[in-house]
Amino acid sequence: QVQLVESGGGLVQAGGSLRLSCAASRSIFSIYTMGWYRQAPGKQRELVARMTHGGNPNYVDSVKGRFTISTDNAKNTVYLQMNSLKAVDTAVYYCNARSTPTSVESWGKGTPVTVSS
Repeated sequence: QVQLVESGGGLVQAGGSLRLSCAASRSIFSIYTMGWYRQAPGKQRELVARMTHGGNPNYVDSVKGRFTISTDNAKNTVYLQMNSLKAVDTAVYYCNARSTPTSVESWGKGTPVTVSS
């Protein structure tokens, strides 16, 4: 498994931007999937964005055109750039990784994002 540490969350006004970072404990170059999930109060955790090794990123419909997932292999870091934030984006954001298609998932402890309207 890989250890994941998120950072970059905080309080922002609606329409603003934040960039979340997820630092991995080892090389992410060959990791099968890396992604971001979020969990709002009283709701289930949902997938926000995910990258599959060698594939294109996919996003939940509600963030398409506003959020961008990217990686920096040299820094073993995954980013989530969030623009045009809305109050409904308020949640704890979690980094997720799966080393192979059959391996156990790894999770970070989460970073809270609060968007004030």
